[in-house]
Amino acid sequence: MKKWTTLAALLALPATAAIAAVPYHSMPPGFEPPPIRERPIAGVVNQQWYNYKTDILEAEKELTSDLRRATDREDRWDAWDEWETEVIDADKDYVKEMRKKGYRVGRVTVGG
Repeated sequence: MKKWTTLAALLALPATAAIAAVPYHSMPPGFEPPPIRERPIAGVVNQQWYNYKTDILEAEKELTSDLRRATDREDRWDAWDEWETEVIDADKDYVKEMRKKGYRVGRVTVGG
């Protein structure tokens, strides 16, 4: 229910305001960001896709807020680690829900 409310609020905003800007320039050296899906699995836009996008936006907003309040290097690393965990969890949840609906994530293997 909360996700629908958040999504409705985001859709009511102009497109530029709905995108939380992740401050990649402040990422700690050596930190590898997890991939964030730009397209839905199998091209299917459904409730699970909107939940995923909402989870990512919430994680980005929280990261920005945590970095704003960070007072030292450890606080910044903690903020980035928490963001990474939330993004990975959102992706796992999305893939799990899409599998329940019969959609699979394609994998490409190159080499042996």
